[in-house]
Amino acid sequence: MSMGSRGQRFTIQPFRHAFQMDEEHADKTWKTLHDAIQEIHKQNASGLSFEELYRNAYNMVLHKFGDKLYNGLVETITLHLRAVAAEVAQANDEELLQSLKEKWDKHRRSVIMIRDILMYMDRTYVVAQKQMPVYDRGLLIFRDEVCRNPQIKERLLATLLDLIHRERSGEMIERGLIKNLTAMLVELSREVYQRDFEQPFLQATANFYTSESNEYISQNSASDYMRKAELRLTEESDRVAHYLDASTDSKLKEVAERELIARHMRTLAEMQHSGIVTMLENERVADLTRAYDLFKRIKTPTDGLGMIRDIMATYVKSLGIRLVADEELGKQPVAYVQQLLDLRHKYARVIDQAFSGDKQFYNSLNQAFEHFVNQNQRSAEYISLFVDEHMRKGVRTTSDEEVDSLLDKVVMLFRYLQEKDLFEKYYKQHLAKRLLGGRSASDDHEGMMIRKLKQECGYQFTSKLEGMFLDMKMSLDTQVSFRDDMGGSSKVDGVELAINVLTTGFWPTQSASSCALPTQIVRCCEVFKAHYLKQHSGRRLSWQTNMGTADLKATFGGRKHEINVSTFQMCVLLLFNTADVLRYSDIAEATQIPVTDLKRALQSLACGKFRILTKEPKGRDVDESDSFHFNAAFTSKQHKFKVGTVSAQRESEAEKAETRQKVDEDRKPQIEAAIVRIMKSRKSMEHNALIAEVTSQLLARFTVGPNVIKKRIESLIEREFLERDKNNMRMYNYLA
Repeated sequence: MSMGSRGQRFTIQPFRHAFQMDEEHADKTWKTLHDAIQEIHKQNASGLSFEELYRNAYNMVLHKFGDKLYNGLVETITLHLRAVAAEVAQANDEELLQSLKEKWDKHRRSVIMIRDILMYMDRTYVVAQKQMPVYDRGLLIFRDEVCRNPQIKERLLATLLDLIHRERSGEMIERGLIKNLTAMLVELSREVYQRDFEQPFLQATANFYTSESNEYISQNSASDYMRKAELRLTEESDRVAHYLDASTDSKLKEVAERELIARHMRTLAEMQHSGIVTMLENERVADLTRAYDLFKRIKTPTDGLGMIRDIMATYVKSLGIRLVADEELGKQPVAYVQQLLDLRHKYARVIDQAFSGDKQFYNSLNQAFEHFVNQNQRSAEYISLFVDEHMRKGVRTTSDEEVDSLLDKVVMLFRYLQEKDLFEKYYKQHLAKRLLGGRSASDDHEGMMIRKLKQECGYQFTSKLEGMFLDMKMSLDTQVSFRDDMGGSSKVDGVELAINVLTTGFWPTQSASSCALPTQIVRCCEVFKAHYLKQHSGRRLSWQTNMGTADLKATFGGRKHEINVSTFQMCVLLLFNTADVLRYSDIAEATQIPVTDLKRALQSLACGKFRILTKEPKGRDVDESDSFHFNAAFTSKQHKFKVGTVSAQRESEAEKAETRQKVDEDRKPQIEAAIVRIMKSRKSMEHNALIAEVTSQLLARFTVGPNVIKKRIESLIEREFLERDKNNMRMYNYLA
């Protein structure tokens, strides 16, 4: 067999001779081994014959003197280490660690050599008698006699902790020495390392950072404190890497994070003039990133990131509530929506840059927006008006990429609406005006918006919008057919006629209008109606005068212009062929245009960019006491121009009430359809469960109250779609 010591190798040959070892011979043999062990302890083993020593130990074990050998070894090492402990104890504080390190290194080398000599005992006697192996026993004795010596143990711990404290205070220390000693404790056993060093060390760490953090947070801003905490945490990780055992890492982090962060999270987050709110206000991304990284470390008992999310959501919610409650901003739909978009963009950017795009932060942001966007009952209308503003011709030139990005942001706001069907109602109205007035800047952009809405809400939501585009395409074919029928011209009595035929179900329903069209226009309508009904018998045409436009030729003091106006504006202007001055009441009586539409038409003609009429008294608003004059002095550099109706204006209260009534009526069949769909599947259902299920199914389009659902249930019972259970009046049964 081969053994090694001090880098040397030697070979032991199998023993062929046998003899009987008596007690006297055993004592002599042990004496030889004892003296050799003493020399090894003195690091003076050069003159020893390891082969002979191995044979001696082998013979003692072979002849049943293993107890004498093992116990003698323990006693010899113990006595030696007691002397070593006395030497170490005499060292002063500055020399203690170095002295202990040297004694440990020597002892470890000695025990390795002794283990090699007594290898046969380790293999046989130790196993049979269930004793501790030689090397392990040597470490155990060193632990008890040296490391846990009353005159060494406390001094060792105090010296180690003092060095670490000094390093935390900014001093340079000999890290290598600490590393050697902590490695010694680990090798002695995990229990020694943890009990004799790690536990006191962690408590000292907690005490240090408790004191330091309390002092630092009272004198510095949240940003400065978090920079300091971040630095300290990095230092502790570095400390583990350089001279502590890896098993200490998680425990040290837990202590440092608890004392530096967890205990002060609320104070830091809510600190006046420097906390999370201040960071959000000023978009201090670096500080917010640091807060996110630090608070992310804390999971219990308080969720660190949850605290930041709650503060962010509350702050954004307060900004949003203030925004939607702004009365002046509430009169400017486009500006209102733009500020909502700017607000979301600002904090979405903060989440991306500072909070790593954390989905939970986005959820909190979305919940905050949903809360305040729905506090303004006009949000659905204003979002539609915002789209209308950006889809109309002549507003601005934008690339497809810019439009796509803008519409994505608008759809995000749309997603927050609880009454998506109300938005649909307004969007249909505004889209209709764009299409019929030729105001849409791009069919591609219009299609882009519809596709996004379709992706968001499904085909049912956009089917009518797509039908409107189909009608416009079919109307072009109808116009060609009419022109052919008229002999290649669309003129009727000198008036060029262009007609759009709209499907009733696709387009927004309009209140019956009593607008009195000029005689020559009435004649045009009759001619087209005769042509259309000849090709499509059984259909009925009703004229939507509020949706049309007209091109007029006008002369102002000898200057000729071609003017594009709405049908209502045309009716007003043609009155001035026979009069120079007309009162509001005269115009209203002659045209029969609804009050709101008439005021918008007059405002556009007398108060807009092209003031074809003048108003007395002057002002931006039209009153029923005003009078209007033909402006013979009107001039324009443009030969052809368009007088736009005042756009992007919110509905009046009367119009708002009318729209709300229409929406409520449109909801009734949807609610009933949901009830029937659920009951057909379930057959029987309890009242509250049915209410909850219907609410859940309709939530994607609008929110509906229990009382409204209850009324629709009653209606279905009356029409015998459902019945109440005879034994339980709160149960409903489906009737096939």
